[in-house]
Amino acid sequence: MASISLRNVVKKYGKGKQELQVIHGVNAEIADREFIVIVGPSGCGKSTLLRMVAGLEEISGGEIAIGSRVVNDLEPAERDIAMVFQNYALYPHMSVFENMAYGLKIRKMPIEEIKQRVDKAAGILELGHLLDRKPRQLSGGQRQRVAMGRAIVRQPQVFLFDEPLSNLDAKLRAQTRLEIQKLHRELGITSLFVTHDQVEAMTLAQRMIVMNAGNMEQFGTPEEVYHRPASTFVASFIGSPPMNLLKNAQGGRAGAITGIRPEHLDVSDSGWEVRTETVELLGAERLVYGRINGEQVIVRIEEGAPSPAPDEVIRVKPREDRLHWFDAASGKRLAA
Repeated sequence: MASISLRNVVKKYGKGKQELQVIHGVNAEIADREFIVIVGPSGCGKSTLLRMVAGLEEISGGEIAIGSRVVNDLEPAERDIAMVFQNYALYPHMSVFENMAYGLKIRKMPIEEIKQRVDKAAGILELGHLLDRKPRQLSGGQRQRVAMGRAIVRQPQVFLFDEPLSNLDAKLRAQTRLEIQKLHRELGITSLFVTHDQVEAMTLAQRMIVMNAGNMEQFGTPEEVYHRPASTFVASFIGSPPMNLLKNAQGGRAGAITGIRPEHLDVSDSGWEVRTETVELLGAERLVYGRINGEQVIVRIEEGAPSPAPDEVIRVKPREDRLHWFDAASGKRLAA
């Protein structure tokens, strides 16, 4: 097992006037056995950062260390990592056993040890009854488990996951998330997991790196990122629905944006006046979409509470201890 150190990591493409910097000095210390999720929208640099750790992209500046070794100039095969991609990349003519064993076979590992490793990984992933099948005979979720099994048998220092659940439907994604959590508990291998799905990030991460336009906006636990977002970007990206960000909130600070999550606005006889536009039913709760002084606001209402009609005016009271303030110019969090 190993820690991972990212020290002022930079990535640039092109030279001279054509130079484009896509990763801007990322610093992060990842402890041995930690499960870290790198999350952000498309094009934010999260996969590029992961690929630099893997050695699939050259580093333009800074250092990446795995354990005690700086790996900037090492080939992927020398870094003792295993990667699971969005595309399962299974060999269609090989059985599940052969797919999982292939990497060990080309390293000329003894047959008995290969079988022992594959059987152990198959047991962890509940693939034992599928070892003779070809990939075309498997579901999407089963193929993804085979891809993870192929990584497990290598017994690497680090697992790297690049959006591995993107090809699965919602139910399978949720199920596979649980399997990945169980896998990490059992194996304890340091892991970096890239996703654009903030729900996936919140449920899997021990700590998470939130990326925006090549910058690390925040690095913290899901609780820290959700309850104390470092910027308006993090506040609007993490959380479903996102935090309300209001420029003209009653009682707001000069030069600051007021933030309040939908669940921290209580329908009341006093408070902010909201003109409702629509109500979204989500089973045990409803989301009320409306406007305060022309700005959109979302209010979460629990099951059993009266539901306002469209174009109705209601009042909501923000919970004072749940208000956030951000600098209007920079978007950065301000002290309470």
